[in-house]
Amino acid sequence: MESTLKEMRVGASVLDMDPKSTVGGGVEDVYGEDRATEDLLVTPWTISVASGYTLLRDPQHNKGLAFTEKERDAHYLRGLLPPAILSQQLQEKKLLKTIRQYQLPLQKYTAMMELEERNERLFYKLLIDNVEELLPVVYTPTVGEACQKYGSIFKRPQGLYISLKEKGKVLDVLKNWPRKSIQVIVVTDGERILGLGDLGCQGMGIPVGKLALYTALGGIRPSACLPVTIDVGTNNEELLNDEFYIGLKQRRATGQVYYELLHEFMTAVKQNYGEKVLIQFEDFANHNAFELLAKYGTTHLVFNDDIQGDGFCCSCRGFFQH
Repeated sequence: MESTLKEMRVGASVLDMDPKSTVGGGVEDVYGEDRATEDLLVTPWTISVASGYTLLRDPQHNKGLAFTEKERDAHYLRGLLPPAILSQQLQEKKLLKTIRQYQLPLQKYTAMMELEERNERLFYKLLIDNVEELLPVVYTPTVGEACQKYGSIFKRPQGLYISLKEKGKVLDVLKNWPRKSIQVIVVTDGERILGLGDLGCQGMGIPVGKLALYTALGGIRPSACLPVTIDVGTNNEELLNDEFYIGLKQRRATGQVYYELLHEFMTAVKQNYGEKVLIQFEDFANHNAFELLAKYGTTHLVFNDDIQGDGFCCSCRGFFQH
């Protein structure tokens, strides 16, 4: 875990790696992760990296102006970047200065999310090095406003959307996600987002922010994280009447229809990612949260922060008071 954070801080790149260094652990991605499982037939020393314009559009491998002269030649980047070479440290300094110039928290949030979408390594270095200043930007309290306005700031997908339209096809949807070695899933149905109520599909900001927190503070590899929003509709009248709402425009499904979709999701997760993947239920309404935790607590590796996390904190408080 410590090595993960260290690699992010120094900006280690798959482009800089000696292929021989991956022989012992299997194929590794940009942060040195994604080790192939034993049942996958791979060539251990083979690393596949996009080149040219495609590489610059790949947030997992893009280094921006930090690409060296040698890398620009090797990966067909000549002419696609300005001639200056700016180290990751200098890019970080520049971005932090820019973010501090914004007056509104949502402006800072948008800038951080745009950075994550184009240069993942730099995003996490900036967040880790300035965690006290930027964590409130990428998660609470700013993420609440971001969820309320998620439709207007949405540019490209940051996680998986599984709606009632995908009922019967959930496994296929999971396979559409490009990163395969998933270890942690944070999933919401958007019904009880923070203290803001039902935000439907726009609750995606919560899983995205929570997993960014787990990477920055917990050292979990970004490629091992998957944000998921289950869209079964919304009872939020404002969203239902919004022509630009990005989710299902229908009343929230309940009962059998709801639980059938959730069961298909839980089954598909285990089938696609194995039994060891952690599924965290986030911001579900209480009447569903307790039900899901009880139903899948013995068959899946599950956790509900609102129930178990808060309960643990209260227990610790009582313990230390005595």
